[in-house]
Amino acid sequence: MSQAKATILVTGGAGYIGSHAVLALKQAGYDVIVLDNLVYGHRELVEDVLKVELIVGDISDRSTLDQLFSTREIAAVMHFAAYIAVGESVTEPAKYYRNNVNGTLTLLEAMVAAKVKQLVFSSTCAIYGMPKQVPMTEEHPQDPMSPYAASKWMVERMLADFDQAYDLKSVAFRYFNASGANPEGLLGEDHNPETHLIPLVLLTALGKRESISIFGSDYPTPDGTCIRDYIHVGDLADAHVLGLEYLLKGGTREVFNLGNGNGFSVKQVIETARAVTGREIKAVERERRAGDPPILIGSSDKARQTLGWYPQYPDLSDILSHAWQWHQKRHG
Repeated sequence: MSQAKATILVTGGAGYIGSHAVLALKQAGYDVIVLDNLVYGHRELVEDVLKVELIVGDISDRSTLDQLFSTREIAAVMHFAAYIAVGESVTEPAKYYRNNVNGTLTLLEAMVAAKVKQLVFSSTCAIYGMPKQVPMTEEHPQDPMSPYAASKWMVERMLADFDQAYDLKSVAFRYFNASGANPEGLLGEDHNPETHLIPLVLLTALGKRESISIFGSDYPTPDGTCIRDYIHVGDLADAHVLGLEYLLKGGTREVFNLGNGNGFSVKQVIETARAVTGREIKAVERERRAGDPPILIGSSDKARQTLGWYPQYPDLSDILSHAWQWHQKRHG
């Protein structure tokens, strides 16, 4: 089987980042199978837009996984099937540990049994907790502050142990703020409920929300609002293909930050959205939220040096323009 025609299983491929990764894999010449339980994923993205095979199933269902691995020649897995709402993870931790940890364990055991030895894992910068220095590198101490972050940290620990015990090689990508949309308008961010700043700002521009909330304007930053590292989802997807190819060529287990390397404040995001959309966007200043660090910026030097990855869309205006195009199409 030639590498260019390898079949990749993408769990959670009907979701936001997963669907962009499926598109990037297709464009790179891979065959793709998506496994998604459609709790949050979108069937039409996989079947109508991406036009790849969709298996509706759960990573916790070992029989589904065993059948998949035994009947298909799967070379590697990209794993995006996680619950991601930080606030919900605090009130419903069992849901997060059951899916994100137990589900992943089931997936890893099925991979080992089927001798599928390469995994690209969707992790998070949230495992670092409060930043002790900025930009944050992969060596930054890990202090997850929510069950969501802890669940991702636990999976990274499992991957280290599975590497030692079963020779299962993995690349874990610790994302900063995934944002934007496919530049051609094919795919975009469509969570329900929506909790991320950029789509909330654009939904306000579309009149779907009355206002956007600014949680705290007295932080020790130039304009008083929190600064975050926004990384274009297409750049994230490209990194996953590079990570996969690194593993297929015999790479060892690695972790990489994926970020822009630049930070943009909440007010900068709102101002840029006003410029991109040409619309008034009402912003309301509210109290700080507990646990929000003033500045979160990641160093992606390691991914650049090891994988040769460089963001194509580092500008906030590009990120917002692509997202705006998608939101007008989806919600306009």
